[in-house]
Amino acid sequence: MTVNNKDPQYSGFGSLPKEQTKVWHLQGAEPAEEEQWIQEAALCLAEGKTVAFPTETVYGLGADATSTEAVESIFAAKGRPSDNPLIVHIAHREQLDNLVLPYNELACRLMEHFWPGPLTLVLPARPGAVSPRVTAGLSTVAVRMPDHEVALRLIAASGKPIAAPSANRSGRPSPTRAEHVETDLAGRIAGVVDGGSTGVGVESTVVELDGDRIHVLRPGGVTLDMLAELGAPVTVDRAVDPTLVAAEVATNHEHSGQDNILTESASAENETVSIESNTVNIDSADIEQLPPRELVVEPAKDGQVSASKPDAAAPRSPGMKYAHYAPQGTMYLVQGDNDQAVSAYIQADLDDAKQRGEMTGVLTFHEHADRYRADVVVELGSLQQLEQAAQLLYDALRRFDEAGATYIAAETCPADGIGLAVMNRLVKAAGHRLVRVP
Repeated sequence: MTVNNKDPQYSGFGSLPKEQTKVWHLQGAEPAEEEQWIQEAALCLAEGKTVAFPTETVYGLGADATSTEAVESIFAAKGRPSDNPLIVHIAHREQLDNLVLPYNELACRLMEHFWPGPLTLVLPARPGAVSPRVTAGLSTVAVRMPDHEVALRLIAASGKPIAAPSANRSGRPSPTRAEHVETDLAGRIAGVVDGGSTGVGVESTVVELDGDRIHVLRPGGVTLDMLAELGAPVTVDRAVDPTLVAAEVATNHEHSGQDNILTESASAENETVSIESNTVNIDSADIEQLPPRELVVEPAKDGQVSASKPDAAAPRSPGMKYAHYAPQGTMYLVQGDNDQAVSAYIQADLDDAKQRGEMTGVLTFHEHADRYRADVVVELGSLQQLEQAAQLLYDALRRFDEAGATYIAAETCPADGIGLAVMNRLVKAAGHRLVRVP
């Protein structure tokens, strides 16, 4: 175990007082030592302190979900809006009955298939079971059981259900290593349990149930195809970017034969997408004039889907309302059917940006990496292995910050399988800036 003694010049954000942040390095520790450190971290949680810990998806920033004071310390550390609900993490099914009202057979089947694992269920909350700050005033609570030995041992040892969003400053890329947590939150939280790099790399899939229907609020480590294997209808929330929804629905109908994956208000055959408000063609592309903003998909006439501003209601799931995952530089996506044309457009635009004095970056895939000349070229692995892209995504976005990149172009990937989650995060990281190349 090490202790980070904070630089006396550190001032943090807002008025949160400085504190020492302990780091428990579990990798390579003897079993007895590891157990001691997990118990120390669990005691911090039981005392109402905030502790970051690894899960199979990303590092979470945990606090006692039953304590409003503890939960408020999460919002303070992250600088996160308090109308954003938090996911409660549990170590065993017995904890769930204390948190939620009776649930249906489909919920049981989802738990049996995907718990422990990267699936969050939004269920009716048992009144008074958790702090109202966890639910953001909603009548539901989001719960999951992580598939990570350290996380499960820590939660069980604390004796508490643990509310835990990603352990990063709000809006920044989520942490997949303990070093990422320290960069964002050292001096603002009690401790970090360092369990090495995470596996999945993107957050959990969040679903709510409407009778026998599985409704996806956020794509993640459990894909639409995996959910569809249960035989229940699967729908995707309108808050997911319409181009991604359309692509994933089309993919599933064409390749896997699934007939039960639909967007919320339109079928795959009839759905078209119109999002001119946040896309540009290369003839008129001026990336710097495109302000980053969150969009919510609204059903339009004749089965079309269009984009509009989000409403003011509290989001039903994390990741539905506010800007997320963004690097510090300006980032935009370039999409097209011809990958050579996409690469040519990106390189020409980066050359222009370099002439303006920008520190340029490009986020690409292994198949195209040798096409680019930029100050920072970061690969997300192969387009044929999008699970690797998910694992590398947040670390890649942070590498641009480490290098000081101010202007970043990013390729897109197919919204197929976990590619839907990767593209969902890329769109948000780019502030919905998207250039379409013919």
